[in-house]
Amino acid sequence: MMTAIVQFKLLEPFSREQAQDVFSSTASKYQNIQGLIRKYYLLSEDGETAGGVYLWESRADAEKLYTEEWKRFIRDKYGSDPLVTYFETPVVVDSLW
Repeated sequence: MMTAIVQFKLLEPFSREQAQDVFSSTASKYQNIQGLIRKYYLLSEDGETAGGVYLWESRADAEKLYTEEWKRFIRDKYGSDPLVTYFETPVVVDSLW
């Protein structure tokens, strides 16, 4: 498995409520993407940086999403270019109750 962490600066800080509203409007875009296991939306404590943590079956699957078109979508919607960092994910612990 592969984890991708995406980060981008916001033009203006978001509150938690603003982030929930905006991120909810894009959530369906990420459903049923081949190889995507799970996505978490992120917002920094100061509200100035946002992004996501994506758990993928493979890096090849991830790279199919992070195209120039996707980067343009992020830039147009949030005002800055996304930074994508990849990590091997050899173990996952899930402690949901």
